[in-house]
Amino acid sequence: MSKKTIAVFFGGQSTEHEISCISGTTFIKAIDKDKYDVVMVGITKEGRWLLVDDLKKIEDKTWYDSDTTAILSPEADDTCLILIKGDKAEKLHIDLAFPTLHGMYGEDGTIQGLFELAKIPYVGCSCLASAISMDKAYTKRIVDDLGIRQAEYVVVFDLDLNVEGKAVKKVRDKLTELPLFVKPSRSGSSVGMTKVESWEELEPALRYAAEFDRKILVEEAIVGREIECAVLGGYEDAQASGVGEILAADTFYTYDAKYNNAESKTVVRPEFPEGVEEEVRADAVAIFKAVDGYGLSRVDFFLEKDTNEVVFNEINTLPGHTSISMYPMLWTDKGIDIKAETQRLIDLAFERG
Repeated sequence: MSKKTIAVFFGGQSTEHEISCISGTTFIKAIDKDKYDVVMVGITKEGRWLLVDDLKKIEDKTWYDSDTTAILSPEADDTCLILIKGDKAEKLHIDLAFPTLHGMYGEDGTIQGLFELAKIPYVGCSCLASAISMDKAYTKRIVDDLGIRQAEYVVVFDLDLNVEGKAVKKVRDKLTELPLFVKPSRSGSSVGMTKVESWEELEPALRYAAEFDRKILVEEAIVGREIECAVLGGYEDAQASGVGEILAADTFYTYDAKYNNAESKTVVRPEFPEGVEEEVRADAVAIFKAVDGYGLSRVDFFLEKDTNEVVFNEINTLPGHTSISMYPMLWTDKGIDIKAETQRLIDLAFERG
């Protein structure tokens, strides 16, 4: 029996390009090569799709020199990559797409839509679930209906900044106490986020966020512990891991604090007040199902200081898989190592078909 071919897509055009390359490497190593042939497709920051013939080229960052373009054909009757080298082109059949792309154009439903157009099975959340979860403002609307507590918020658009004082007034009419967090509604890893501690800082923070997205989310600051829960499974059998804690080296968990500051720590088995872990796990699965999640997601919360109330923060449909990433750590702690997790994701993708 011939092996099925899995195409792993990594890199991408988002601000999380470098992390996606690391996550891609993690999954490529974890795929069972006795069961599957693996094709590696790197997407550059400029949007070029390249065939990569050696895993080491991803690790040493020389894959950008590939002379072979690899384009996913949208034709539904022939699931394949079209490989172009010089003036020659050939087709390479693939059975499954495995996106390891974080942020825009990878985690927001765009590439998932391409997979669906081509009728190729793919790992992870659907086009709809990805788009909803990437847009923090829409996620908040859904979670509002679940009755799960979350930070008070206001949505501002870049056009509001064209009218003097309009955006600031919109925020101050609802959120009257500082500090506040200002972030792009559709960006990952805290990119474009600012902690606002004086009203004079608000408009510059809004304009900074608008550099990344036309929709801006402004939230009340929740003082407390940053905690995360991993969800794995299909529409019927989604399960939550244990609950981990982030000890950020910065005032909040910025991109730099997350990936570049060795003082940031992840704790897999922190101590919680009675009932907190059970509540977080139940809320994580409920939110995952509410956005129509499938495959994997990491759901982030705060444990508010003094009250010990659980407060939802955000959901990530394609969490990072680096050596310091919480998602794989939480499942490894439950006896599901990266190889078992990867196989489960592949099985789920074929089941959905």
